Amino acid sequence: MKGIQDTSSETFRQLLGNGLTYEIPKFQRDYSWDSEQWDDLWQDIQILKSEKEPAHYMGYLVLQTENNKNFKVIDGQQRMITLSLLVLSVLKTLQGLVEDGVDPDKNKRRIESLRNSYIGYLDPVSLVPRNKLRLNRNNDDFYRQRLVPLQQLPQRGLNASERLMKNCFNWFYERVRNSYATGESLAGFVDFIVDKLFFTVITVSDELNAFRVFETLNARGVQLSSADLLKNYLFSVVDSDHPHATEMAELESLWGKIIGKLGSEKFPEFLRVYWNSRNKTVRKNDLFKAIRRSISTKLEAFTLIRELDLNTDIYMALRNPNDEMWKGKKEVISHLNELKIFQVRQPFSLLLSAYECLSEDRFFRILKACSVISFRYNVIGGLNPNDQEKIYNETALKIRDSNQFETHWLEDIYPPDNSFETEFSNKSFKRTARNHKIVKYILAKIERQLYHNDIDLFSDVYSIEHILPENPEMGWEDFEDDAVERSVYRLGNLTLLEANLNRDVASSDYDTKRQAYCQSSLNITQAIPDHYEVWTEDSINQRQNRLAHEGRSIWRVHFN
Repeated sequence: MKGIQDTSSETFRQLLGNGLTYEIPKFQRDYSWDSEQWDDLWQDIQILKSEKEPAHYMGYLVLQTENNKNFKVIDGQQRMITLSLLVLSVLKTLQGLVEDGVDPDKNKRRIESLRNSYIGYLDPVSLVPRNKLRLNRNNDDFYRQRLVPLQQLPQRGLNASERLMKNCFNWFYERVRNSYATGESLAGFVDFIVDKLFFTVITVSDELNAFRVFETLNARGVQLSSADLLKNYLFSVVDSDHPHATEMAELESLWGKIIGKLGSEKFPEFLRVYWNSRNKTVRKNDLFKAIRRSISTKLEAFTLIRELDLNTDIYMALRNPNDEMWKGKKEVISHLNELKIFQVRQPFSLLLSAYECLSEDRFFRILKACSVISFRYNVIGGLNPNDQEKIYNETALKIRDSNQFETHWLEDIYPPDNSFETEFSNKSFKRTARNHKIVKYILAKIERQLYHNDIDLFSDVYSIEHILPENPEMGWEDFEDDAVERSVYRLGNLTLLEANLNRDVASSDYDTKRQAYCQSSLNITQAIPDHYEVWTEDSINQRQNRLAHEGRSIWRVHFN
């Protein structure tokens, strides 16, 4: 993977051995795990013990280093802190045995050995710790001054993350104390977990490579937080300019609002949409580099975060047709629903620019054009989305420069009628959740436009009927197996039918189905028995060609 200095599988013992130290960057996210995650970890350990599994996988750690001795924890800090608190809860339990006079000399040595191995050196006079793990700016004082020395923990005056750390320590302390009665068993417990819990450790040389790692792994479904990395960079830029405390508080508040609305997992996609709505388009892997190149002063960092805050609500509304922003705007809701069904992301940078810079009428024109183009280009054509994204980006920048919009700016990504009709005539939709919604939408749209029947495009009243059944039985002998495979998912073989009628006919022969179609309230379905005495592969071709011809006028943009 590009940008990775090293990848390895390491146990917790290997991570903390040989004098290695770890630092959670100053502005990284505060500790946030709660009892649900603590219990998951505890139960995993119990299962590991009872079932004698060889190991338990703890996920990814992304570390940054220049010398392979001191590491920044770019991702994985929640797990590292929790495991540290678990070890500290064992030390607290051992300390209780010493205070009770239970084998005090051996248990003191156990405390010292475990502390030095997994927590860090504690000066015996000053009690100042030299910790293996240094936490962020909001958590390190409490961790270093209270938790590591096993001091009495305060009842009041803690911030939210300090309170979680305190509760985590106490939560594990209760379970460890109730599970292990001797110093030997406590030390054995720590030895067990540090050897059985292992991580995939990815080591990078700088933040840019870390961001690329995040984007690559996120594309594979492993959700790592590039949002945390960007936050740390922006806050570091502000911090280097000697800000007033109120400025940092304002920055924290704005960032909290953004992440609170989006969630960390949605933030990277939003950030790229925002960036491409006002800058030349960048690939995911180059986004952090572009931002880092553009943001180097306190003013630039504040400007970016304030603009992100302002754009978050618009972005969320564009992704949610039922947002309050669209209340009473039926056509906007309909087109946003279409984009949601098509599962396209390419238009959103353009739509963000259009909403900010243009009148409501012009925004609606662009939204409608994007929906039609998405249907022609993505759903029916299956064309290269990279070419499409480039045009949307160029149009977004033209809108910002001129506060105008010309429809012909989008003409290069509008498949012409002939190619659209050809692709439509050959389109099949195999059974998937996405295709199910698209087929219902297509057939309902044709019903509305062709027969002026104002049915809900997204209604559950109607289901998809396969005229030639997916599993044909009696009455379908004329269709050979290869013909069934070719035909059954063709759009010409699909129609809408009331759910109760559909259940009744199921895999029936065509004559039985024709009677049910006559009972339907939908003209697109009633027309089938009128036009086709028998149902053959040729019938499917004819019907699909007819639907395709109608489709070129239904899904159309008029260019000026």
